Amino acid sequence: MSKTEAAAEVDLKALFRALLLPRTIEEKKLRLIRQGRLSKWFSGYGQEAIAVGCAWALEPSDYVLPMHRNLGVWTTRGVPLRPLFCQLMGKEGGFTKGRDRTFHFGLPEKRIVGMISHLAAMLPVACGLGLSEQLKKERNVALAFVGDGATREGDFHEALNLAAVWKLPVLFVVENNGYGLSTPTSEAVPVENIAEAAAGYGMPGVVVDGNDVLAVIEAVRKAAGRARAGEGPTLLEMKTFRMRGHEEASGTKYVPGHLFAAWADRDPLERFAGKLVKEGVMTAEEIEALRAELAKEIDEIAEWALTQPPVHSTPEAERADVFAPAFTDFTPPSGPKSTRRFIDAISDGLRQAMERDERIVLMGQDIAEYGGVFKVTAGFLERFGRERVRNTPIIESGAVGAAMGLALGGFKPVLEMQYADFITCGFNQIVNNLGTTHYRWGAPVNVTIRAPYGGYIGAGPFHSQAMEAWFAHAPGLKVVIPSTPEDAKGLLMTAIEDPNPVLFFEHKHLYRSLRGDATEAPFHLPFGQARLAREGTDATIVTYGLGVHWALEEAAHQAERGFSVEVVDLRTLVPWDAETVLRSLAKTNRLLVLHEAPMTAGFGAEVAARITEAGFEHLDAPPVRVAAEDLPIPFSPTLEKEIYAAKVRLRPALERLLAY
Repeated sequence: MSKTEAAAEVDLKALFRALLLPRTIEEKKLRLIRQGRLSKWFSGYGQEAIAVGCAWALEPSDYVLPMHRNLGVWTTRGVPLRPLFCQLMGKEGGFTKGRDRTFHFGLPEKRIVGMISHLAAMLPVACGLGLSEQLKKERNVALAFVGDGATREGDFHEALNLAAVWKLPVLFVVENNGYGLSTPTSEAVPVENIAEAAAGYGMPGVVVDGNDVLAVIEAVRKAAGRARAGEGPTLLEMKTFRMRGHEEASGTKYVPGHLFAAWADRDPLERFAGKLVKEGVMTAEEIEALRAELAKEIDEIAEWALTQPPVHSTPEAERADVFAPAFTDFTPPSGPKSTRRFIDAISDGLRQAMERDERIVLMGQDIAEYGGVFKVTAGFLERFGRERVRNTPIIESGAVGAAMGLALGGFKPVLEMQYADFITCGFNQIVNNLGTTHYRWGAPVNVTIRAPYGGYIGAGPFHSQAMEAWFAHAPGLKVVIPSTPEDAKGLLMTAIEDPNPVLFFEHKHLYRSLRGDATEAPFHLPFGQARLAREGTDATIVTYGLGVHWALEEAAHQAERGFSVEVVDLRTLVPWDAETVLRSLAKTNRLLVLHEAPMTAGFGAEVAARITEAGFEHLDAPPVRVAAEDLPIPFSPTLEKEIYAAKVRLRPALERLLAY
């Protein structure tokens, strides 16, 4: 379709109104800033043709992932203006209850998925949304915006790579407005056209005049047509210019004056208005009348929004929205049990969950034919097929983002990190994207991340870490660490059903060294309920994962000395069961917290502090923490087991506690 053909199919008057509406809002916002009545605004003045053209060219059922300057997406998609203004001004009645700013939210009913501030982070999410449509055999596409500066980010390249490999129906739109904050694009990008990056990923790359709304519509429709036909993604570089500062307060002194003059002549609104007058579609008088009409409407809405009350809430209401309502439709364990290795129980739970629900999709490096590096998914490809058991490229961040998009599309992705240590490459996506989404705009994000973790296998500092405390500290994430085959299966099946992001840590040392009884039929175990692994009366050890087995071994040793030690297995760290620990402390009056991770800022500090604060009157001795040395994990097994590991400090610490 040519630009002429695109124009012939477009209601040009309606398109002009769509282009004028965000400009009118922009002008009102800028006046409010000059009047000191609005504190911050990220202006898309002069770039409206891109947002409006992209939204206009798509179907209402297509996904759009906009950024700061894409007001035209929201207005073109028909988002109600009064709540939108309340959102933009931080007033009661906005879309995020005051929890995030401007366009950092999504509207599922409009198929809009909101951004986070971290650049390019939403591109992998678009891949997941595209995959969800592909798996559902729908013709919908996902279009994601990114700025020119953000094309240097890893997520940009990971997303393009994934979309190309899987032939996903995704459109990547680069708004090249000449500057990343104050840095000229020419100083950040070594080529004139960013669209050339597409060739490296085997997809079309198209340079578009981003100030020509009909050119934008033509390019987007053509790319969307390719995607709908199963031909994969397209990279569209929209050339434009930012007429205002990065945000209004930052100014534009760093921009040469001649650029403003040159781009003012290419203003998308005035160009289109001139075209309509020249071709007799509208008269100059009609255009001015429309300007006045919209200015009056927007002025009234803005002034009304400014009178709305500020956002108020309660601590209880805010806490309640961090997570989506938890899964509660449990199938309790019942029926025969059999002795299983820890790894086999995990495989059983994963397989049975997939047999019951076709929305569960596995992703990860080498999980298909190879079965994963630990063989947890061996045979799954043959059983469930390539659509549901998917090898990803080596793109941890991209894979997490794609899992999020897949979840927003109605699936239940389970992502395997090859080693938990590599989760750091996806940290931003997990903590800032997965973890915050439900609190910010109410979308449940059912993503389970399986992470083989821990030491005692002689694997050195990059394949042995226990990093659970990092994620327990990040609101919005659930953290699960089983220590037995029964718990591993039941908790994993719950994690897959829970409509929240779950970090499921599986101890590598236990995979094949631990055997125990596990229920054969599918079942679920609740989060937030600790297990009393051993009863006692003289001291309580609170622990999880491999630490449970160290604690049980030590409790048996102390029993030979006449001491009765109780062992509490937390099983889940978020949420964690303080009540069970307090009941145990009331009985034993002594507390030791044990974990495999290093001491400083480990999760044991949280347990010790909370229990001391809530149960101080029960303590007959100061709480004791036992943890690894604050060292990178040494490769040498003797160094790890004789110096680094928490286990070597457990006995002397417990004996000091018992003797206090």
